Amino acid sequence: MADIGFDGKVAIITGAGGGLGREHALELARRGARIVVNDLGGSVSGDGGDVGPAQAVVQEIVALGGEAVADTNSVATPEGGEAIVKSAVDAFGTVDIVVNNAGILRDKSFQNLDQAMIEAVIQVHLLGAFYVTQPAYRIMREKGYGRIVSTSSNSGILGNFGQSNYGAAKMGLVGLTRVLAIEGRKHNIKANAIAPVALTRMTEDMFGDVGQALDPGLVSPLVAYLSSEACEVSGEVYSAAGGIISRFFIGLTPGYYNPKLTAEDIAENLAEIRDDAGYTVPRDNNDEIKKIVSTIQGADEG
Repeated sequence: MADIGFDGKVAIITGAGGGLGREHALELARRGARIVVNDLGGSVSGDGGDVGPAQAVVQEIVALGGEAVADTNSVATPEGGEAIVKSAVDAFGTVDIVVNNAGILRDKSFQNLDQAMIEAVIQVHLLGAFYVTQPAYRIMREKGYGRIVSTSSNSGILGNFGQSNYGAAKMGLVGLTRVLAIEGRKHNIKANAIAPVALTRMTEDMFGDVGQALDPGLVSPLVAYLSSEACEVSGEVYSAAGGIISRFFIGLTPGYYNPKLTAEDIAENLAEIRDDAGYTVPRDNNDEIKKIVSTIQGADEG
């Protein structure tokens, strides 16, 4: 197989001043991409700001012989998202790739969350992806090419104590990814999501000794593939952890059918409803509707 390269391609990577974003920026730059290194330079909780982290990564890329510009606009407003995309257009003339990586943490058990904690996390993770991706998507649609990679999390897909705000935002990114994949099909725009497990400043207290195996650089090869012309998939979610790449997917069981359904029927047949033998993996809501129609028609014909 030919090497995966990005010569001439322009990538916006949010939250790229450190951790996973920095690794993604360096990986794509090594392969020839021109990079907009976006980072507000704030704390893990989103407070403060500093041009230093973004500029330091730009300097690393330049030292590798690459091209990059720093951007410190916030993803959390429509104006910030527009400005980030403008940085790409002003510096390099276009945008081909968006990697939605920026994030903050404000963990608290659900009963103790306040409005600010909820809104700040959703604003950065979920709305930030909307605000950056939408102006970039318009450019991609016009040119007939684009790649979008959004950073979800197993905390959203599977849940995690104390992260209802974060989990809701991260699962929201899965829904956004699925819709962008559908709408982008005829424009050669592919959208996928990743659920990384890696040792960063956001996770440094979680993993103990095994954390040393969870090098954030081992997530970046997945981002490079999903960001490339070689990528053949869209609307999918991949786990990446310590060199392990796996696919998360949403399955639909065959279920139980009764045209005179009652709540008591559901209680009585819950095991059949939940039985995952013979599950399907719908590509979109049309696939589920086809399954519903075929089940009803099959029962009627029987």
